[in-house]
Formats: sequence, C-alpha cells, structure tokens
Amino acid sequence: MKADKESRTKNTKKTLILLSAFLVCVLLAAVLLIRAAFSGSVFFSSGASQENYKIAVIVKSTTSSFFNSVFAGAGVAAAEYNVELTTEGAVTEEDYEAQNALIDQAVENGADAIVISAVDFHGNEEAVQRAADQGLPIVVIDSDVNSDDVICRIGTDNFAAGRMAAETVLSGTEGLLSIGIVNFDENTANGQERETGFREVVGESIRVKEVKTINVLSTIEDARQGTRELIQENPDLNVIVTFNEWTSLGVGWAVRDEGKKDDIMVVAFDSNVVSVGMLETGEVDALIVQNPYAMGYLGVENAYLALTGKKPEAERIDTSTTLVTRETMYLPEYQKILFRYD
Repeated sequence: MKADKESRTKNTKKTLILLSAFLVCVLLAAVLLIRAAFSGSVFFSSGASQENYKIAVIVKSTTSSFFNSVFAGAGVAAAEYNVELTTEGAVTEEDYEAQNALIDQAVENGADAIVISAVDFHGNEEAVQRAADQGLPIVVIDSDVNSDDVICRIGTDNFAAGRMAAETVLSGTEGLLSIGIVNFDENTANGQERETGFREVVGESIRVKEVKTINVLSTIEDARQGTRELIQENPDLNVIVTFNEWTSLGVGWAVRDEGKKDDIMVVAFDSNVVSVGMLETGEVDALIVQNPYAMGYLGVENAYLALTGKKPEAERIDTSTTLVTRETMYLPEYQKILFRYD
C-alpha cells in the first residue's frame, strides 16, 4: 500500500501544470524543427577560418522526448563549435543492426567523429570498432557499448539511479513489499545497470518479500501489456519500478487500466507531458529525471575536443539525475527539470 493518501490537486497547481505542459509543447515543436533540419547535414558557421569537422550523433530512437532533447543539446554545441552535425537513430530501440548500418554509413559519408547511444552493448561492438579503426573518436552517451576505443562516456550514473529508485521505494512505503520490475532489452547496458543498482539496495531490506522482473520491448504498447499481465498474475504486487521513458508510460497506462493507482507505488524514469500528467493524477508516484540535453551537448563538445587534439573533460562524465515526486513537482526548480530543453 502507498504510505500516504493522495489529496486533491488545487486549482492553482492545475493551472501551473497546464501552463508548463503548454510551454513544453512549444519547446518540443522547436526541437522537432531542429530535428527535421538535422536529418541531413547542417553546417553551423561562426565565420571563423578553421577546419570544419563532421560529427554524427547516432542514438536508439528519434521519436522520444528524451532523444529530441539530446538532439537539441547537440545542436547547440554544434553551433558553438562550428561543426557539421548529423543526427540519426534506429526505428526501434532493439534494432542494433539498423544502428550498425547507420554507423557504417556515417563513416562512409565522411564523419570525423561519432557520438553514440548504443542499442546493444555487444551487438554494436563490431560496427563501433570498424569506425574506431578508421581513426574516428567515439563518444558514448546514455547507453554504453563494449569497446575499449571509447574516449569518453557521458550520461547518468545508472547504478546510482537504480539505487535512488530503490531508496525511494523503501522510504515511500510501509510493510512487506512485493516488487515488480518492468525493464527493457536485456542487452541494453543502462537498463541492466539500473536494475543491478536497484536490486542491491532492496536486497538488503527485510521488508522485501519478492522481486520479479519482466523484460519488454521498449514501446508503450508492449510495456502496457506486460505490466497488465504482471499485475493480474501477482495480486499481492504493491510496487512497480521501470527504467525508461516508453516503459514508464506503458506502466502508467497499465496501472490506470487495472485501477491500481491506490494500491501500487510506481517509480519511473524520464519525463514528458504524459508521464508528468500521470505523476499529477497518481498512476506514477515518482520520476527519476535524467539530463539528456546535457548528454547531447557534452557528447558533441567532447568529440570536438578530441578532433582538435585536446583531451576530453574526463573519461566518464556523470550528468545529473533528479527525483521528482507529486509533492515537489510544482516547485519552480522542479518544473525546470521536468520540462528541460535548455
């Protein structure tokens, strides 16, 4: 059971969240325009006489709010450092072969460096190696690949984020816990790292009776169906944790479908207008929000540093994660985090 009863949302809070949703829609529209422009090559000229480098940003998906924010950050860095930028991504977050083809195509098209969020830790290894063998600096953002040639890894500390999710569950509940984990592809590094961090913490609590994991496709529909089955097959389930934007939405819809928002605590990842709405209405109880804008910006920046003979800022750069709850979501500093494109 959840620790506290949910109170009705005040009119002033509803006004604030609706205004924020409107503003983020405007920002998202701007990002999508940037994305449309970047679908080919876009050249940012500062008027300086210097070599113009080509940097390819290749991610797991081009349709999520998360990766559109990555593209926005990358675009700002490209303009700042006067580089030609391309942004590409697989159609689905499981299609590592399509992503490999994008890596090979970027090399063939003359990219000087690659910034990648890898679909598959092992499945993308050979394509990344081929690019590195051609002398291209490789920067990883968000999701890792099995390669010793990566010069810089930028993103969430996934173990710490998983531990944050577990600590949120333990502090927000009472009594014995039956926990369900709705994770995505077993071969994607960041989801597995988050689950490992989560399990480390809950495994130490005598209150945790059981932890069950299901792996689903990284789509709303598959996560929704898988979660509904998980709830129906486990009537004692009182906590669900999930680890990315699409699975978070699927879990939220499933909890609504099954009428379980008062019985199951949900800790989810990432934010968009829909998931923030679910946080407001109770299908989701906490969001762990990453900083994809910083991942995009720092990815391009560190690729540029490598191309100009400078060392990256560090081999690993941890971008921020923030816990947002229904009690904190209306505060101005948290609104900026929930709807962050700058």
